[in-house]
Amino acid sequence: MEQENLYDVIVVGGGPAGLTAALYLARARYRVLVLEQDHFGGQITITAELVNYPGVERISGAALTESMRRQAQGFGAEFLLAKAEALYLGDKAKTVKTSRGPFRAFGVLLASGAHPRMVGFRGEVEFKGRGVAYCATCDGEFFTGLDVIVVGGGFAAAEEGVFLTRYARHVTILVREPDFTCAKATADAARAHEKITILTNTELEEVRGDTALRAARWRNTRTGEVTEYRPPAGESFGVFVFAGYEPATALVQNLGVLDERGYVMTDGDQKTGVEGLYAAGDVCVKNLRHVVTAVGDGAKAATALEKYARAMQEATGLHPVPPVTRLPQGTQSTGSAGEFFTPEIRTQLEGLFEKMTRSLVLRLALDTRPVSEELRRFMEELAGMTGKLRLEVLPPESSGADRPWVGVCLEDGTCRGIAFHGVPGGHEFNSFVIGLYNAAGPGQTLEADVEQAIRAIETPVSMKILVSLSCTLCPDLVMAAQRIAVENPRVTAEAYDLTHFPELREQYKVMSVPCLVINDRIVSFGKKSIRELLDLLGDAR
Repeated sequence: MEQENLYDVIVVGGGPAGLTAALYLARARYRVLVLEQDHFGGQITITAELVNYPGVERISGAALTESMRRQAQGFGAEFLLAKAEALYLGDKAKTVKTSRGPFRAFGVLLASGAHPRMVGFRGEVEFKGRGVAYCATCDGEFFTGLDVIVVGGGFAAAEEGVFLTRYARHVTILVREPDFTCAKATADAARAHEKITILTNTELEEVRGDTALRAARWRNTRTGEVTEYRPPAGESFGVFVFAGYEPATALVQNLGVLDERGYVMTDGDQKTGVEGLYAAGDVCVKNLRHVVTAVGDGAKAATALEKYARAMQEATGLHPVPPVTRLPQGTQSTGSAGEFFTPEIRTQLEGLFEKMTRSLVLRLALDTRPVSEELRRFMEELAGMTGKLRLEVLPPESSGADRPWVGVCLEDGTCRGIAFHGVPGGHEFNSFVIGLYNAAGPGQTLEADVEQAIRAIETPVSMKILVSLSCTLCPDLVMAAQRIAVENPRVTAEAYDLTHFPELREQYKVMSVPCLVINDRIVSFGKKSIRELLDLLGDAR
């Protein structure tokens, strides 16, 4: 067994539980790898405002978990975006098979969380992404000035119902039970809101429509009364489902560690009935699924795994390469960080720029709107950090109508097929930077069969990815599409911030992001891995 490819612990899941465990393990000088299929941070990243995390008065879920990730990374924890596909147990080490290859470790921590549960009303699947949504932060703005129906009676339904009043004309909350099941203070905030109507003992039975929702039907389970809802003529409406979560436990479903509902059973140290396998966070049997309990689970599991990994090192004589601490040793500020980038972000970008093997030209197409000036300043500050980026502003007559945008080319003028329309901030900043790295080379590693499939695309493919900067699911699709584009000159992948291009929202009837448009014909919603995207492109040809 090669020690350089061996970890003490592999954490499956990059939410609060997994990030806390990674921090504890790396700080204790154990080598830990965090695998995440979607986006680091977990479900809490869709929460716009978190007010019940001790010691932090007010913060977004995305900001809190990004701080956790940086802290763990600073102590040497390693991170990889990959899907865990299978778990193989062994006497000396466990093997986790992933979409990026196999990885081995003495111990495995399952912290894969849970995903939104579908209710099952008629039309839910058909209109998912076209009026039926599960993330108020991601999709709420698409229903500005329209009516919204919320399905659910728990904490999320009450809290997100209030959040949706920022956009919706009116919110109707359908509660299946006789009352809300969450804390009274949270429920009272929804009850007291002038734009919210609450219907208890009520179940949504059906939604109908054409390219968008046009009608809904719900039933009072106590009286049997049926209500048919239709929006004003020419309008649509939205349905947001907050009906709990299903645990992501498929990886261990045949190991005898799940209860009847599919949650992992553990002891007080988060240990399962399988040697070397631990679980933490929302995948576990527990009474309260909040960030603070996930963090506690992660800390307990990590402490137990430290002892387990140390015992395995002594038993096998194998010692994984210890982590490299990267925390700053002082506050040696070099001056102003500029308008857009903090000193911490600048440090990370400098490391990435050093790895780029070729220089790039950032071509800007601008118009007279303020967003164009913001894009210009953003790119000037970015290019000012390195000699490997140069700006080129195109004349209006040659830059197209859908401005502002930034495209990426090589110094010889070869365009790399990727562009961003708007300002690549928010969650899209990371996807834009990764796009630069892929365009310049060496780029992210591709598995041989994936690379072969990309190069086998022989007909032109144009992909538009319609995003919101607040969407945590959008960057994965953007990165997958643009990774394909830089590898095959027949493919283009351009991302659009829908805030600045409302005409695209109307053209493609977008009520959920991310939205993928292929060759202006095929429209698909939801995040996708690079393999899933290649399958979709194959079906489209």
